[in-house]
Amino acid sequence: MAAFIFDLDGTLIDSVHLHVLAWQQSLAEAGVKIDGWRIHRRIGMSGGLLLQALSHECKCQLSVGQAKEVEERHGEIFRQSANPPQPLRGAIELVDHLKQSKVPFGIATSGSRPGIDPLLRSLKIGDDIVVVERKRVDHAKPEPDELLRCQQKMGVRAEECFVVGDAVWDLLAAGRARMFSIGLLCGGAGPQTLFEAGAFRVFDDPAELHESLYQLGI
Repeated sequence: MAAFIFDLDGTLIDSVHLHVLAWQQSLAEAGVKIDGWRIHRRIGMSGGLLLQALSHECKCQLSVGQAKEVEERHGEIFRQSANPPQPLRGAIELVDHLKQSKVPFGIATSGSRPGIDPLLRSLKIGDDIVVVERKRVDHAKPEPDELLRCQQKMGVRAEECFVVGDAVWDLLAAGRARMFSIGLLCGGAGPQTLFEAGAFRVFDDPAELHESLYQLGI
């Protein structure tokens, strides 16, 4: 029996650009100016890992207290956006199809509640669906903790799972969890990048994945 574990931001929700802008503004307020493209390629990591990677790359060390303030400010800016993020093309239909077809699926995200609650509601995902958030596991992607917790709570085997994500961190985590991975281009990463990170198949967005489920034996 096949099952799916989905990332959230950039995979089902069109939110990557908003996260980039929120991180860029929160860092600028802390005195760190950084180009958006450097932030973009780190989206999908937890906030702590993202800041650690950017600090190393830009040689601008943040104290533990500063990093916490930047991360909290990022969340505030993201939630207060005048244009809240919406489901990506075909995301609602894909989720509904899996429900109707009784194909198990869950969400494993580096985001946390309450920030992710509006995103889940926009996808019509309720309490009947397994959702594993970052703060419920010891390590974020690219470690496999979120995926393995989701798989265990869903009651399926790791070898039955397709992990669907838009970032290399999702696909690396899938490999470490010994799960197949599906890459989506709607988060901004290119097909070669996703294939090199271990993607079994790459599709444009949830709509194309929905149309191509037969390729996965669904």
